[in-house]
Amino acid sequence: MSRTTIAVSKFGLSYTLSTAALPSLLCLPSATTARKAFLHLKSSTKSHLRLLSAISTSSLLLAYILSPSRARHPYLLWTALTVALSGGVGFALRPEEDMLKKGKRTEVPEEEVVNGEQVRQGMERWKVVQAARAGISGLGFAMSVVGIWGDGF
Repeated sequence: MSRTTIAVSKFGLSYTLSTAALPSLLCLPSATTARKAFLHLKSSTKSHLRLLSAISTSSLLLAYILSPSRARHPYLLWTALTVALSGGVGFALRPEEDMLKKGKRTEVPEEEVVNGEQVRQGMERWKVVQAARAGISGLGFAMSVVGIWGDGF
């Protein structure tokens, strides 16, 4: 898989989450089901985004390190930096996780009362995080396209 495909996949994942998945979760009939679905979406997304970020960053850095000195273009480093930054957006904006985990038990009974406003606020904050991640990933993708174009490929 090429670097461009990984960057597009990562950008598409963040964009799809913020524009399609979260509005659908906000339409669920109860806060309990919305919370369960949201926490499942967050956990599965976190592993996929970390994997794509690690693959992208390592492939760009290896391309820079292993190329001959005349082919070491700085766009590889800048693109790797933006990929790592987009992966780190979640660490910088972590407070939304604390809002949903307050009082969270390992088992969630069916009758547990879940505050719908807290779930909505957590989803809205996560939507902002995903939009920021998509923007940074898009910037990295644009830099890689300009860099490859400058190389004459």
